[in-house]
Amino acid sequence: MNKRTLGGLEVSALGLGCMGMSEFYGPADEKESIAVIHRALDLGVTFLDTADMYGTGHNEELVGRALRDRRDEAVLATKFGIRRDGGRKVDNTPAYIRSAVDASLRRLGVDHLDLYYMHRRDPAVPIEESVGAMAELVRQGKVRHLGLSEVGAETLRAACAVHPIAALQSEYSLFTRDLEAAILPTARELGVGLVAYSPISRGLLTGTVPSADRLPDDDFRKHTPRNQGENAEHNAALAARVREIADSAGITPAQLALAWLLAQGDDVVPIPGTKRLAYLEENAAADGVVLTPGELAELERAVPAGAVHGLRYADMSSLER
Repeated sequence: MNKRTLGGLEVSALGLGCMGMSEFYGPADEKESIAVIHRALDLGVTFLDTADMYGTGHNEELVGRALRDRRDEAVLATKFGIRRDGGRKVDNTPAYIRSAVDASLRRLGVDHLDLYYMHRRDPAVPIEESVGAMAELVRQGKVRHLGLSEVGAETLRAACAVHPIAALQSEYSLFTRDLEAAILPTARELGVGLVAYSPISRGLLTGTVPSADRLPDDDFRKHTPRNQGENAEHNAALAARVREIADSAGITPAQLALAWLLAQGDDVVPIPGTKRLAYLEENAAADGVVLTPGELAELERAVPAGAVHGLRYADMSSLER
């Protein structure tokens, strides 16, 4: 697996999103999930992404068990900021940050985090206060590098004035390109790498995700506007065009989507999530795909920015772009 750099942090060119191993995409299978993490490490996919809210702590515990004898092989990232105790709310207060990192370290069974993100931002708490508290964790040795998730250009700039930010994690894919206008240029100006989550648009880019009415209630995609009614039909047509291009290139739609992201710059690191070994192997192989200028141009014609219909979340209130 090739390597890329986020700020001063070296990571594998593709990471592994672990969220779905605990919830949001059907029932969990801990044995297979741990096998997926181990196989990822074997393949060189060493950049692992979790968060304290995934499974309300279960995902960190799962990743911790998987890394028990292999911690030194992984670049480990987790997040704080979305609390689910007594309901769901965003908390960026310094006091919570200090307690959250200790809880994450305990669940993961490690003495430090390679990358620690603010998962969502509470605009009631000045970003300078939150990043100041995060910077203290670096000084204490609990955290190596800092990150933010789903913030706008102004917030990112203000954060970098307090402490270097290695990575901005935001949704980015052929189906989600709104950050290209201002956020991605600002990140590049500031030397912040872009970690692209949902790089296959939660599977929609493969054209294999059933419509919302056919998905089980515990599947997150059942409730997303992009997978509803006319939006779903329109987006399925776009995905069909992506599949045609992938077939012509001799790769899968998922590999095409990941290779497209890798071609957007060496500061972009996709973190496709999966809990299945077959999908892990398929995704990891995208690191070896180099799209031609003609293929990139064809994709741009097939799925130009703004072509997708429907919001990516039912509630967009906690996102800054």
